[in-house]
Amino acid sequence: MTPAQAKNWDEFMEGIWRQNPVFVMVLGMCPTLAVTVSAVNALSMGLATTFVLIASCFLVSVMRNVIPKEVRIATYIVIIATFVTVVDYVIQAVSLALYDALGAFIQLIVVNCIILGRAEAHASRAAPVPAMINATGMGAGFTIGLLALGVVREILGAGTLFGISLFGASFQPWVIMVLPPGGFFVLGAWLLVFAWWERRKPGADVAEVTQHA
Repeated sequence: MTPAQAKNWDEFMEGIWRQNPVFVMVLGMCPTLAVTVSAVNALSMGLATTFVLIASCFLVSVMRNVIPKEVRIATYIVIIATFVTVVDYVIQAVSLALYDALGAFIQLIVVNCIILGRAEAHASRAAPVPAMINATGMGAGFTIGLLALGVVREILGAGTLFGISLFGASFQPWVIMVLPPGGFFVLGAWLLVFAWWERRKPGADVAEVTQHA
């Protein structure tokens, strides 16, 4: 792997693992908890957010030298809102049922701190290709986080996965999993798993001691 390829891979993996929006930075909790009652909803929201991330970061990167610093945040929001509008109309055209299930959280992608944070902290300072690679990793990490919650909540709360019955008519669903408390329970469990896995990595204890020192 060449140095350029290694750098691009590092940019991509940043959002999937080291700075995963859901399990590390704990960002975008409103859609994470609200739309993950099913795997379909989780995947749809993740893909919609990923598209907006990639498209807006690309445009911000292309225009980074011409956007006045005084109005950069307002400009980023306008750019993000443009692509959110595209996503909104596409989902509405493809499936009204999905559009109703996601509700206002489609429009709220505009103020998702993951997207605005990537535009300000990375895309505004990077070339278009690295900006898109980083945005793709962040979007993939966010989608993985949503799916991790959506799959568990749908299986336990409805006995299905992507609408396909897994356990038959005799299964007694855990209704709490499709209610707001279920989202907090599953998120907490995944955060514990993620933290445990991080602690198992070689050198984790050394890093912690160094940090405290």
